[in-house]
Amino acid sequence: MEQNKQHKNQMPQSGNKKPRMRFNVYWIYAIILIGLLGANMFGSANGGVQEISWTKMESYITENKIDKLTCYTNKNLAELHVKEAYLKEIFGENVNEKNPPIFSVKIPSADELNQYLNEVRSEYKLDFEVVYKESSNTFLQILINFGPFLLLIFVWIFLMRRMSAGPGGGAGGGVFNVGKSQAKLFDKGSQNKVTFKDVAGLSEAKQEVEEIVSFLKNPAKYTELGGKIPKGALLVGPPGTGKTLLAKAVAGEADVPFFSMSGSDFVEMFVGVGASRVRDLFRQAKEKAPCIVFIDEIDAVGRARGKNPNMGSNDERENTLNQLLTEMDGFGSNSGVIILAATNRADILDKALMRAGRFDRQISVDLPDINERQEIFEVHLRPLKLNKDINSEFLAKQTPGFSGADIANVCNEAALIAARKDKKEIEKQDFLDAVDRIVGGLEKKNKIMTLAEKKSIAIHEAGHATLSWMLEHAHPLIKVTIVPRGKALGAAWYLPEERQLTTKEQMLDEICSLLGGRAAEELFLGTVCTGALNDLERVSKQAYAIVSYYGMSDKLSNVSYYDSTGSSDYSFKQPYSEQTAELIDKEVKNLIDEQYERAKKILSEQAEGHNKLADLLVEREVIFADDLEQIFGKRAWTSRTEELFQENKKQNEPQLPSEETEKADEKVVEE
Repeated sequence: MEQNKQHKNQMPQSGNKKPRMRFNVYWIYAIILIGLLGANMFGSANGGVQEISWTKMESYITENKIDKLTCYTNKNLAELHVKEAYLKEIFGENVNEKNPPIFSVKIPSADELNQYLNEVRSEYKLDFEVVYKESSNTFLQILINFGPFLLLIFVWIFLMRRMSAGPGGGAGGGVFNVGKSQAKLFDKGSQNKVTFKDVAGLSEAKQEVEEIVSFLKNPAKYTELGGKIPKGALLVGPPGTGKTLLAKAVAGEADVPFFSMSGSDFVEMFVGVGASRVRDLFRQAKEKAPCIVFIDEIDAVGRARGKNPNMGSNDERENTLNQLLTEMDGFGSNSGVIILAATNRADILDKALMRAGRFDRQISVDLPDINERQEIFEVHLRPLKLNKDINSEFLAKQTPGFSGADIANVCNEAALIAARKDKKEIEKQDFLDAVDRIVGGLEKKNKIMTLAEKKSIAIHEAGHATLSWMLEHAHPLIKVTIVPRGKALGAAWYLPEERQLTTKEQMLDEICSLLGGRAAEELFLGTVCTGALNDLERVSKQAYAIVSYYGMSDKLSNVSYYDSTGSSDYSFKQPYSEQTAELIDKEVKNLIDEQYERAKKILSEQAEGHNKLADLLVEREVIFADDLEQIFGKRAWTSRTEELFQENKKQNEPQLPSEETEKADEKVVEE
């Protein structure tokens, strides 16, 4: 308590001290400029200048009180110097006789003044001196003579100061610091610290990096046994899955300095700058060791060498990569500097970068499953004002395939939609509208459509919905709408199965479901339209994948032409012959034709239910899975995703003691 009081007493004293003014070289320039202006405006060899009228001048001249008259021909101005004998009479007793004032008078012209003086001289017999000359401005003369040099010096100083100053006063930018590292340093003990508690989901990835945190906290535990911590870890995964957040959490948990920068920060138009920045980054890291260096989007400089389209030219990116490889391999085993990097294109990275001793580990950061999505929703729902009916489990089921960034966007979009409707809290429908907005685009209710177009879209979408309900492996339907969204005139929302492996039967059912719209048009309208473009594109890609990638074709079984290295992008030759290419095309065509006929057959059998569904769509514009259940009956196949979710939920629930366990516990207590 006493220390706190002393501290409080000392605070006002330190606060009363006036802050010192910092010296700036520009003050000298300002003082010189003000001095020159003052000398020009107020400075004079005489005691001052008093302006008088022409009449007053005539009286002084005729009374012979003028000693000298100076006429400035270029200014139409005359100055009168009073005789010493008349100074006190005119200016008073306190006049400075050594530096007396002078009179200034405006004249019509030098010729008229000369004519007047000739007249009065002969008449009054005057003997004062008359001088004709041009006025010269000393300041202007100095400015003309030295102005260009002063301007060049000023511009040079200004440019040098601008170029040498980096962003935030640091050494990141500027010509003289162009080779310095632009990494942002989050030093130890930072207040805005991210920990593993802030990272929802990613349980496997967090386990991988916990060893890095443990080493940074207690390196002796590993070095005493002769072990070496991995020098680098590469976080690989789709965009928005939390790779950068996970890297920050590692630094926050270890409480060590954290250097963060992007791979593009190394790239510069000047030759050699990237390599220089790499050297400077690792020099700073060694000084701050133990620490973490995080390079986001490392594929900007880590792309495989020899695959640059600018063949034969000097590649600054490759020079930067060479320097990065050298620096990463040059660390001692216990230096305490660990490199983390993130990318969503690990397949194009250079093999030398991926070898042991540089990035020893690849940590996969995948899209969250249904349980992880529920955890992420619970994190993002905390700051929102929610209705009581909001359930994170329900929202997780409605967002299959969403990343962490997508889920954050859903929560924010739901809040904006609720605010737009002047609600006091966010309701379930707001979240559903937000999902629709993100997946399908902005709803266009005012788009003009004829009744025939509306009927055609309803038949098309009803075809998709019918087949998805009847096929075992097709994705379960959530909602169908014929309200235009984005570029689509209609849309159907499904709940995809979250499976690790996909069988041929499952892929064929998905193709058949996608062809349901075109098949329904041909069956019930007798013609087809352009609305199936997106469906046909997806069907074609999936069919070619079945034949040429997965080896599931009858005539090309167990053969794959997929190149995981990405080198085929730079090849001028196909990995198969022309005859094989023709065979692939035939197999793909046969596969699609089979599923198209299958789709038409199922729709013919379910024609009555399909037509009811299409009419309901035209009437209500939006239908849900409950409406399909009323028309077709309950779906025969349950979602495997739902089954896994319920199983996992039961495993995580606390187990209540059974009656036998309770009796056994009571018996033990009695004994």
